[in-house]
Amino acid sequence: MAFKKLSIIEPILKAVAEEGYTIPTPIQQQAIPLVLQRKDLLGCAQTGTGKTAAFAIPILQILHEQKPLAPGIKTLILTPTRELAIQIGESFVAYGKHTGIRHTVIFGGVSQLNQTNALRRGVDVLIATPGRLLDLMTQGYIRLDKLQIFVLDEADRMLDMGFIHDVKKIIAKVPAKRQTLFFSATMPPEIQKLANVLLTHPAKVEVTPPASTVDKIEQSLYFVNKQEKPELLIHLLQDKAIVSALVFARTKHGADKIARILQRYNIRAAAIHGNKSQNARQDALADFKNGNLRVLVATDIAARGIDIDDLTHVINF
Repeated sequence: MAFKKLSIIEPILKAVAEEGYTIPTPIQQQAIPLVLQRKDLLGCAQTGTGKTAAFAIPILQILHEQKPLAPGIKTLILTPTRELAIQIGESFVAYGKHTGIRHTVIFGGVSQLNQTNALRRGVDVLIATPGRLLDLMTQGYIRLDKLQIFVLDEADRMLDMGFIHDVKKIIAKVPAKRQTLFFSATMPPEIQKLANVLLTHPAKVEVTPPASTVDKIEQSLYFVNKQEKPELLIHLLQDKAIVSALVFARTKHGADKIARILQRYNIRAAAIHGNKSQNARQDALADFKNGNLRVLVATDIAARGIDIDDLTHVINF
């Protein structure tokens, strides 16, 4: 099935084609028509399924068809991490470039000035992490009384990261009459309870990649004593076939330590985790994506949902 068979309007079809997409993923095929019908949606989908486009494309279309738009935030997308918020923002830039729909991204760890200036100018779509959103709502910069669509992304990760109480405070401020899109990779009891409260007669879309690894991924396991792990990593990285490597560390301290060791051996490496400033994280990620860094060392939470083209190796340290 091609995108044009999903009743997507021409400005968005053009943008999608310019991104090189022709065939929607399974979650996009199922979710886009349901969202366009203004149904509430419960999506069980992991990172890598094409979930962002599954809600971004129909939201852009719904808002474009209402133009000219009255002032006020029409869509709120709540996501747990800064990196995910920025990536969702990039998707709205890509798919919405011919629509004139205005969006902005807000998150903590940086000055709020640019964010509040964007809010003053007026936005149709707001992409936010919970803490900064609540902060700016308290300061009076954000009102959600005109909200039509509420998207809760990565709900289970919100729970894991301790944001669930902030999420509930935000939910209390959104209009009762709205369309809600709820996405979670897993459905633990507390997340199921939240979905039951938020959604009204939802359509359910379940797209879970099979647990087995796809054929094109080759896996290797090395049995090695803990103290010898850094030496083995350096030995492996002598292989020129490892063009780029994402290395997972268990702790923030461990990620910093691995990056320092690699740098001592003239291997271009940097670490990203929650203790790094937002600018440092974004700079390291940009350097890794454009090839200035060969190795990015990350904790699991910091790396969740990061989209990197042409990654050749992942190493679980």
